[in-house]
Amino acid sequence: MEKPRQSWAGLWNISFGFFGIQIGFVLQNSNMSRIFQTVGASLDDLPALWVAAPLTGLIVQPIIGYLSDRTWNRLGRRRPYFLTGAIFAAFSLFLMPFAPAFAAPLVFAAGLLWLLDASLNISMEPFRAFVGDMLDKSQHATGYAVQTAFIGSGAVVAAIFPWFLEHLGVANVAPPGQIPDTVRWSFWAGGVALFVAIGWTVLTTREYSPEEMAAFEAENQIEQSHTIRALAAKNYGFALVWLVAGAAVLLAVAPLGLEKEIYLLGGLLATYGLLSAIGISMARKGQSANMLSSIVGDFSGMPDVMKRLALVQFFSWSALFIMWIYSGPIVSQYFYGSADPASAAYNDGANWWNLIYTVQNGVAAIAALFVLPVMARKFGQAYTHMACLLAGALGFLGFFVLRDPMLLIGCEVLKGIAWASILAMPYAILASNLPQAKLGIYMGLFNIFIVVPQLLVATIMGSIMKAFFPGEPIWTMLFAAAAWALAALAMLRVGSVLPAQSSTETADA
Repeated sequence: MEKPRQSWAGLWNISFGFFGIQIGFVLQNSNMSRIFQTVGASLDDLPALWVAAPLTGLIVQPIIGYLSDRTWNRLGRRRPYFLTGAIFAAFSLFLMPFAPAFAAPLVFAAGLLWLLDASLNISMEPFRAFVGDMLDKSQHATGYAVQTAFIGSGAVVAAIFPWFLEHLGVANVAPPGQIPDTVRWSFWAGGVALFVAIGWTVLTTREYSPEEMAAFEAENQIEQSHTIRALAAKNYGFALVWLVAGAAVLLAVAPLGLEKEIYLLGGLLATYGLLSAIGISMARKGQSANMLSSIVGDFSGMPDVMKRLALVQFFSWSALFIMWIYSGPIVSQYFYGSADPASAAYNDGANWWNLIYTVQNGVAAIAALFVLPVMARKFGQAYTHMACLLAGALGFLGFFVLRDPMLLIGCEVLKGIAWASILAMPYAILASNLPQAKLGIYMGLFNIFIVVPQLLVATIMGSIMKAFFPGEPIWTMLFAAAAWALAALAMLRVGSVLPAQSSTETADA
């Protein structure tokens, strides 16, 4: 039994909430360092304060995925989490501009960042699974492309809104210790937009009941206890390997002079080893109906297609994190001729980077709607993603070899196409090839392969640059180009395990 095909209006309603979620994420990413420094944080404090973002996603998404797979109430399966996340995220966006008025403003702002990021993840994770729930396999690529279009649109709106307010006469500067009005009003408007957009999806969609979902997936039913039995069959040496790896990383930080953030990576490895040992013990005792055993079991027993896509994600997001850290300084230093943050040329370069990065997000929105679905139908999802990643690699290579800032617009177009595919194709492939009953937990676990490369880049890349290319950040663009090229090659391994009927869209929406 196939799910009914959705019209374009249905696709719009299913994914419109992501427009608001992305507004929240971009407001957070664009302004939190500014807010932290306003309320007293030093530049050296920022990495520790920002660790909330990837760490919160790493913890929250698998838990919410597990819970949403097992939820059914008056609002449905995923929509209760959309609404809960929207309420707390809007609350956090509303309160953030008031941080300077509190007795411990830095602590207040840091706490709100944790709440905001957790709330955004509570809403975002089920949205990934929601598309898979609501659409037939033949519409998965189109559905995730529409979702990506809203991500790009939300990013553009959130990025230009402070600039727009400034041109309307709203003050972009404030006395020391105060947040500028452009940022305050952007957060308040963003909170309203986020709540309205997610509310629209909650009110305009009806989720399929558990009985309907069971009928749709009748030929693809899986035995729910399979991963628990597989976990129980593992020996404790599996957990010990992770514990030893984590301990080795922790002990190596000081002797090797590594960045302090490496402690977090070691802690995560050791924690996974400890949780694996607990999960194995519980599974062997027959305690299968618990979150820990299910999450650990599903992670260690991921389907083959998900394991192969994990490698693609690792290289894809490594390049993206390199881009977010280094692109602005590179544009200023190599295209505008200044590495001095106090110089006019440096700030001209920073402004140009902000503008062309908006181009990247705009292109992603357009490509998601008009390019990806056509390519997916013609070439299949795997080869579409491979081609888009190679285009993005050329975009990074352009930063390395070009010196005319106007030519960077073309580079951003190529990277925008890749960004659209990164946000759409892996999830379309997963939704079409994973058991529906566990789509939420698998989507949540997939987030790990977004977070880990960010943590690695944030720590290891700095050490590499200091050792081999001091004062020459342009080489990071070559690393990023190579990472996306490797991700594209890794897609060959993904395509080799996809059924022919599952790797393409058979018809348009």
